[in-house]
Amino acid sequence: MINKHCAICGNKERIKELYISSLGNNVVSGRTFSARRTPDHIHYRFVKCLKCGLIFSNPIFEQDKISSFYFKSGFHYAPESKYLKKTYGRLLERLLGSKKKKLRLLDIGCGNGFFLEEAIEKGIEDVWGVEPGKASAKKAKRYLQKRIKVDILKPRLFKLKSFDVITCFHTLDHVTDPNNFLKITHSLLKNGGKIIFVVHDTRGLSVRLFGEKSPIFDIEHIYLFNTDTLSSIFKKNGYVVESVFNLKNTYPLFYWLRMTPLPDFIKRNLIKLLNYTNLGKLPFSLSAGNIGIIAKK
Repeated sequence: MINKHCAICGNKERIKELYISSLGNNVVSGRTFSARRTPDHIHYRFVKCLKCGLIFSNPIFEQDKISSFYFKSGFHYAPESKYLKKTYGRLLERLLGSKKKKLRLLDIGCGNGFFLEEAIEKGIEDVWGVEPGKASAKKAKRYLQKRIKVDILKPRLFKLKSFDVITCFHTLDHVTDPNNFLKITHSLLKNGGKIIFVVHDTRGLSVRLFGEKSPIFDIEHIYLFNTDTLSSIFKKNGYVVESVFNLKNTYPLFYWLRMTPLPDFIKRNLIKLLNYTNLGKLPFSLSAGNIGIIAKK
């Protein structure tokens, strides 16, 4: 295990412990690091910086070990991805307006390429993705697989100043060094290029309702943000922040229920009831605890 410090102000001493580690004797594997699985409440020790408010895990596994888990992770959220396509597609429209065709876009943590499909449908012809999960990348449509680099984001993966738009949905929370990550994305953007990032919100509804049992307190999540700290870390790394906003997500009712900390046997029975009555498939929109940021180079 290695120790971390505040990624915004560098503080190592004025730290408050929020939650003790729940790792215990739990076996951690690639499946544990698979996105959008049913919450298992396995997490590192979480602390809060008393200078700037950033919440982060400390200590954590070494980078090589974390990377190995992501390479072995799976893609298990295909049913939800069609809803994510619409949500993130609206963000893309908000960012670009009518100027799309000659743009070059990179999506980091692209999974099976569902958002790359959406970007193409919106009129962006030159799209690329980065995804460490081999199983996820293999589930991308054949024409997209050659445009997805199976790796973590690192220098020299792409040419400098080669992208007009970079998107990153629920990946910044996972990286061990968000400053280095943002420096790399900044170097890949053309002058005037823009980013859209989405992360979890430590002030969001799920945290206010469930506390430590919120799905955001998870073994995958290292640095967790709110609107203030998210804006601060982008400004620290040379971005001009245009907007930081709450994000409303739409999912079927059974998915919302699955992500709650109710006992498993209660959730299973309620989901069965919802699905039996077809109410489980009913789309429901909620600002449960995600925030987005739009910034430019």
